[in-house]
Amino acid sequence: MAERIAHLGALRAFEAAARHLSFQKAAEELGLTPSAISHQIRTLETYLDARLFERRTRAVALTEAGQALLPGVGDGFRQIESAVRQVRSLRNGAVIVVTTGPSFASKWLVPRLYTFEEENPQIEVRITTTARMIDLTREDVDVAIRHGRGPYEGLQSVRLFGEAYAPICSPAVADSLDGPEALAAQRLLYDDSTALPGPVPDWEDWFKEAGVSGKAVQQAMANGRHVKQTDHGLQAAIDGVGVLFGRLAIAAPDMVAGRLVQPFGPTLPSPYGYHFVTRPDRLREKPMAAFLAWLQAQVAQIPGVPD
Repeated sequence: MAERIAHLGALRAFEAAARHLSFQKAAEELGLTPSAISHQIRTLETYLDARLFERRTRAVALTEAGQALLPGVGDGFRQIESAVRQVRSLRNGAVIVVTTGPSFASKWLVPRLYTFEEENPQIEVRITTTARMIDLTREDVDVAIRHGRGPYEGLQSVRLFGEAYAPICSPAVADSLDGPEALAAQRLLYDDSTALPGPVPDWEDWFKEAGVSGKAVQQAMANGRHVKQTDHGLQAAIDGVGVLFGRLAIAAPDMVAGRLVQPFGPTLPSPYGYHFVTRPDRLREKPMAAFLAWLQAQVAQIPGVPD
């Protein structure tokens, strides 16, 4: 047993290097130097009497022995991490750290979160907002709610809901519109946070689908106002600044409350959606499964949200 325990550090170094196929990235993850990672792996290779990596000029590749070792080692460390989290939750209560975009957090997630806390007082949810994509294998985050196509390689993901776009404005502005053509006289709001790789519907697509064209429309689009975050665009629309071409699912709370309305169609679908993303096997843990089930129940209460 003492001999096996002595090689736990080497096994951790091997697992990180094999996952990244890089000694440098493994060193960054574990807070070591690349030479320390290399030394740990050579120690393990000596113990196993087998080469685990093919060392190349600028990269490494797993040998047959390395490929055979990785699944068991990876599963083993994940089970250890899960057991440690469960023991800590017994003493301190479970904590789930969730990362998501600022607009999704402020407009969709945070206003609903109190109901989860009421139903699960033993589970604390901590929200961190950022526009960058968090590396769940390296950073101290349990769940990412990501806006994209999904799935995400090496991670477990569950699609929460899809996305659709349409004009959104205040009830007062809507009352002044007698048809799609009237939008040419309004300030058009563009949500720049929806800029993603691949096609995403925009005002030009909407006018084409609505069968509206002409110089006035072209001028209105050219003079449109751009906002960098969805929640800023929604607030501008609520304040009557203009008409936002917005995401209906994120606008749903304001629409239910009567602060915003969709004055008319059409509604354009998007290839993107929102995904619950975590590390493999984390959904076996009761707190994580409870949080996902709560999210899915919340989605089911929103009328007309695409799958």
